[in-house]
Amino acid sequence: MKKILLGLLIMFFTQGISFAYDVSAQALVVGENMLSKNGLPSATIVVTSDSAAVNSNINETNVLYVQTSNLNYAGNDNEVAAVISQELGAIINASASKKEIVSSLTSAIVGQITDEKTKETASTLNELSLSHMSKKDLMDADITGVDLMIKAGYNPLAMIVTLGKMDASLWELLKGEPANFKRTMNIYDYLSYNYPSKVKAGYNCQEYKAFLDYIAPTIKKRENNAKALKKFQTTQAKAKEKRAKQIAKYKLSGGVNGWDVSKIILNNLSTQSEIEQ
Repeated sequence: MKKILLGLLIMFFTQGISFAYDVSAQALVVGENMLSKNGLPSATIVVTSDSAAVNSNINETNVLYVQTSNLNYAGNDNEVAAVISQELGAIINASASKKEIVSSLTSAIVGQITDEKTKETASTLNELSLSHMSKKDLMDADITGVDLMIKAGYNPLAMIVTLGKMDASLWELLKGEPANFKRTMNIYDYLSYNYPSKVKAGYNCQEYKAFLDYIAPTIKKRENNAKALKKFQTTQAKAKEKRAKQIAKYKLSGGVNGWDVSKIILNNLSTQSEIEQ
């Protein structure tokens, strides 16, 4: 009898190890599903990368890079989909191309300033504007990614959980806020207005329950303020319309948008200038 029990235990633990969740392997499966279910370019392949994911040339390479360190926060397919959809959201919104264009143009302008003090001030303002734009783009990419997750059949609340697992900033720690709180709150607001059934269905994990407990006073305060509630509703309705247009435009163009075209033109002009010199 003891031998039988021992054999069952060994079999149980062996199976547990063999069926452990392989996040990198699942990223390829989930990524392919995200692309196909959303009607995005089918030639694209998903590749995990230990370095920072740079996807501004995806329309040329047909490769979607997903950073391994971000995937390490994912514990199931929904959370893997959340990480991948954030990259896809940034691509559809042309965040990387837009930042590259703005940086190139403003750097060129700064280069024309002769007064050193004015030049230093302009450079600082340029860096600050790019930083601010980057934060806004992240939030926009999150909610574009939420639409993609829903279309592909994944639970969008997983994005809140995944972001909450990541490291908090010093400012968030000092305020006692959850990690990436502005982003997670932005996602929750977008979902609660545009996809209330998804919020009602919930996400069964301790991290999400803790998030709901934290935001409960904020939600209650807003619901009791007619002006704040109206502003919330108007903002979220516009956000949904904007996301739908961006996704449709991206698919119609075959994965190329206005910012990408501008970047190509700027690169060609730069190359031509170097040849002429």
